[in-house]
Amino acid sequence: MASADLRKELDCSICLSIYTDPVNLRCGHNFCRLCIDQVLDSQEESGIYSCPECRKRFQARPALRRNITLCNIVESFHSAQPDQEETGVFCTYCIHSPVLAVMSCLHCEASLCGDHLRVHSKSPEHVLCGPTSSLENRKCSVHKKLLEYYCTVDSVCVCVSCRLDGDHQGHKVETLDEASEKKKQKLRNDLQELISKAEKEVQSLQENERNVHEKSSCVTERVTVLFRDLRRQLDDLEKRVLREVSRQEEQLSLALADFIQQLEIKKAELSRKMCHIEELCNMTDPLTVLQESHTGDLCDTEEGDKEDRGRPDGRDLDVALISHTLHKGLVYVIAGVNRGFSLQEATDILLDMNTACNYLHISDDIKILSWSDISQNRPETPERFQGCTQVLSRQSFSSGQHYWEVDVSKSEVWRVGMCYPSIDRRGEQSVIGNNNKSWCLYRQNNRCGVLHDRKGIVVPDNISSNRVRIHLDYGAGKLSFFDLCIPVRRLHTYNFTFTEPLHAAMHVGEGSIKICGKRSNQEM
Repeated sequence: MASADLRKELDCSICLSIYTDPVNLRCGHNFCRLCIDQVLDSQEESGIYSCPECRKRFQARPALRRNITLCNIVESFHSAQPDQEETGVFCTYCIHSPVLAVMSCLHCEASLCGDHLRVHSKSPEHVLCGPTSSLENRKCSVHKKLLEYYCTVDSVCVCVSCRLDGDHQGHKVETLDEASEKKKQKLRNDLQELISKAEKEVQSLQENERNVHEKSSCVTERVTVLFRDLRRQLDDLEKRVLREVSRQEEQLSLALADFIQQLEIKKAELSRKMCHIEELCNMTDPLTVLQESHTGDLCDTEEGDKEDRGRPDGRDLDVALISHTLHKGLVYVIAGVNRGFSLQEATDILLDMNTACNYLHISDDIKILSWSDISQNRPETPERFQGCTQVLSRQSFSSGQHYWEVDVSKSEVWRVGMCYPSIDRRGEQSVIGNNNKSWCLYRQNNRCGVLHDRKGIVVPDNISSNRVRIHLDYGAGKLSFFDLCIPVRRLHTYNFTFTEPLHAAMHVGEGSIKICGKRSNQEM
């Protein structure tokens, strides 16, 4: 009795079977993970999530927490009753102690253990089958006869009375063995087709893996060669710049040494003259001092001025020339990097005023959109959004690779992405992400994620920078969203076969957001 009570407590209220990977909700109720996931998936379209047991509602899809204690109890229950878990069918006639059945009799509607099977009737009407607890399911619910045939018209099992004079009279029927073999063969064929499809998918993925490996090897080799060349060019540039510094130093040193030598000669001559003057100053005869003819050249400074004009005191290293040599060399090196790995420029996105909702204010440069509670009184056109603060770009893209960036620092409620021009222009269903014609990155209620056709994926970590990037590879069918933090983080990539041109689309619920792209050299 205790085992039966425990068995009842271990049943999932959705599938009515023993829990498989039990999880619980915040309200405390437990379910199989697969069962509750299916229930929550069915509630996703309405956006209202509730517990199937107590009907408690949740604002967002509730997180599922694995009930480790309950998992252990289920495992212990299974291990404690291995035999019962084998078939779960016991002999009808072993009333004193339960014994597992080995066969069931459809005529007697009873299950038999090995001992009772040996004494069981062998007459043809006693049809034996594997042990089953659903004996009634093997008889016609109308005529209470064994189901012996399969009606291919209605795809149901029937008895002989149903075939001859019942609802299936005149229908094409087969024996159960024939129908079973045909179904088995169909299942085998379907399984083989699935296996073949899976093998092809595996081969395709393996080929893709090889292509990625080959491309990675090629890029690795290119990067290795590039940096080897960069190191060589930088070494050569360093040597050129240092040679120029040495050349200027040597040139200035020679000039200074020559002038120093001249000054040394002049200094020696002045020393000799100083000795003569000292002798003259020691004379007491004034007539002799005044008549000395070699003292006049001491006052003549013309020759000294000429020598001063040749002094190299004002000369120094030509740092401007050294800088020019350095920068010119670096420009050449960077040009080599650009030739090896060209950098795509951001596409210049301009907003289309003809699509802007009347409660959006658009800046004069047509790059900033701000939410406004005052209508802008723009004329109503078929292209203009009504009921959602949204706008599209003037440009459309139907080929090539493009990216654009948006500053989202001044808004807590926004969506940015791309959409087809055939998107609805009225109502909530026209907001990007709420339909199958648009894809977006969004932030709302302090939560970020991506959205397409109302199916969302929450970004695990919130956006950490103030700028996001939207990258489109139209031909490859890839639309990616990035957080421009350091390093840049890819948030999500949609893989889709695009069937229309794509426009950039932006929606703002408060504050403002700003396009930050530059004009690309590529033709719009």
